Amino acid sequence: MSDLIRKALADADETKVAIVDEGALAQSATVFQQLFDGRTAIVVGDERTMEVAGNTVQQALSEAGIATLEPHVFPGEPELYARYENCEALRDVLAEHEATPVAVGAGTLNDIVKRAAGELGRGYMVVGTAASMDGYTAFGSSIALDGFKQTLSCPAPEACISDLTVMASAPQVMTASGYGDLLGKVPAGADWMIADALEIEKISDTVWELVQGPLRGALARPDALAAGDVDATGDLAEGLVMSGLAMQAFKSSRPASGAEHQFSHLWEMEGHGVDITPRRLSHGFKVGLGSVAIAAIYELLLAVDMENLDIDAAVAGWPSREEMEETVRAANPDPQLVQETVVQALAKWIPAEELRERLERVVELWPVLRTKLKQQLMPAAQLQQMLRAAGAPAHPDDIDLDWDRFRETYTRAQMIRKRYTVLDLLLEANLLHGFVDQLFAPGGFWGSQQS
Repeated sequence: MSDLIRKALADADETKVAIVDEGALAQSATVFQQLFDGRTAIVVGDERTMEVAGNTVQQALSEAGIATLEPHVFPGEPELYARYENCEALRDVLAEHEATPVAVGAGTLNDIVKRAAGELGRGYMVVGTAASMDGYTAFGSSIALDGFKQTLSCPAPEACISDLTVMASAPQVMTASGYGDLLGKVPAGADWMIADALEIEKISDTVWELVQGPLRGALARPDALAAGDVDATGDLAEGLVMSGLAMQAFKSSRPASGAEHQFSHLWEMEGHGVDITPRRLSHGFKVGLGSVAIAAIYELLLAVDMENLDIDAAVAGWPSREEMEETVRAANPDPQLVQETVVQALAKWIPAEELRERLERVVELWPVLRTKLKQQLMPAAQLQQMLRAAGAPAHPDDIDLDWDRFRETYTRAQMIRKRYTVLDLLLEANLLHGFVDQLFAPGGFWGSQQS
């Protein structure tokens, strides 16, 4: 166990063991005995993950004298999706006995097991098969409920085992997806800085360091990741585990998720990428592109002298609560999504007099805040290069997203979560729509990339 993970576990109140190492599968039975001594185990995987790791874990548990049930195996086709219906189905299976689940798989399978076990008040452990996302050790599961992708409350696993030999051999698209997810922590950190400066959501220095401390190192070798390098995979896997532990410690995804995730969540809620073959378009791929998109709009913000912001014009143009709701409804006509979107968007609305106070604070803080944001962020073009080196999408065409829909995401993504991000600051400062126009104009960041 690395010193970074050991330190992170000291602040985690649910995960007690996290192993990131070559050959870590061999420790699965020992860890189970350490945490669940005397309990029966049930391995939960799908047809793919059982083949690469699940059967090995099942054998290790049995040979260690641990009572084991027959594994619960989801079909390999069609590809498993994190819908609440799958959580319910697994929960009902687990309710028939008292066995402790051992999830063997990646993000989707872990989220399903985590939520099902959580509803039963039952601990579980996870054996990760790919460095594909940061949710292994996170509090909560990202689940589609009534068509709306959201984080449902449930405890993190008591143990997480990441076998780097297995992860480095995973399909390259899964490693690239994890890289895209981790890359999102760069703009997410900037968003948290803004929320902290405006006293909307204060930064925990300890939690911040869990994510941001190892981040640059974990992102440093995208080309090696694409080649299946075990050491580079270890750096990525450790960064993802640390991110999950940070979310666990903070009891929120704020340390690891900002506007770039709102881009991804919007596309996920609308089903974009579900039918892309041979694999469903991953969360990390969409986060990666969202990171480029947010980095691009940050570049415009950092080039503006906010100390000369026209606060009177911004306040005069600020909509009433009723007008805001009307705008949100018009932009999100899907009857399955609109009501929750209205709830999320209006949770951030403030009266005009409060807006004036907030913008005055922005003007006052801007010289220092801009310096901090510049130190945190990377240029959008650099992020594109890093994603491509890792084998991840970096352009709307890469994920079959048409330009009109991509452009609309800048304004619609702001509406779907109550979390305060750079999109909210720009909306409140009456800059968002003008900045989007600049990005897509000829010669703008995206305008220059349109075919």
